[in-house]
Amino acid sequence: MDDDSEAFDRCLAVGGVAVFPTDTVYGIACDPENRFAVERLYLLKRRPLDKPSAIMFFDLSLAFAALPELGPRTRAALGRLMPGALSVLLPNPSARFGLACGADPATLGLRVPRSERLARVRWPVLQSSANRAGGPDPRRVEHVPELLRSSADLVIDGGELAGTPSTVIDLRGYEEGSGWSIARAGAVAEEEIAAVLG
Repeated sequence: MDDDSEAFDRCLAVGGVAVFPTDTVYGIACDPENRFAVERLYLLKRRPLDKPSAIMFFDLSLAFAALPELGPRTRAALGRLMPGALSVLLPNPSARFGLACGADPATLGLRVPRSERLARVRWPVLQSSANRAGGPDPRRVEHVPELLRSSADLVIDGGELAGTPSTVIDLRGYEEGSGWSIARAGAVAEEEIAAVLG
């Protein structure tokens, strides 16, 4: 497992693109601060650059360190929700990770999966599902389109995955008491989220 983390780190450190397993579907990732790598990832997916992607951390404490402007109520909610098979939309007043935000730098997508294979990765990554834009979500590495697999600098085969993408929760107004909403249904049921967030 450590070898996967090290290979993943090395790949992204030199501007590479990696296909990897998450706790939901196969993803594709790159260094979020490397414009060339981000543009290459989007080109491989045939995804317009104005569409957002998520920033993924493999440890929630690292996400908190990278996003110091998160308020205490939001941090507490994330601590109850993550890691897990969901993504959250957060306010982004400092426009952090701008290349991942697409046309809306005021919003940041955050993902912290459960991942034993990549648990030692210490850096944020820009990630999206390893498919063509609008295509089916890959649950096996062979379901990743051939061009993505052959063009990636690293492919980590994690076997068959759950196959349902992450649930996306909108927490942009949560700190101010506006509540939360489901932006995309997915692997975690709304009832489970409600039991945590009320």
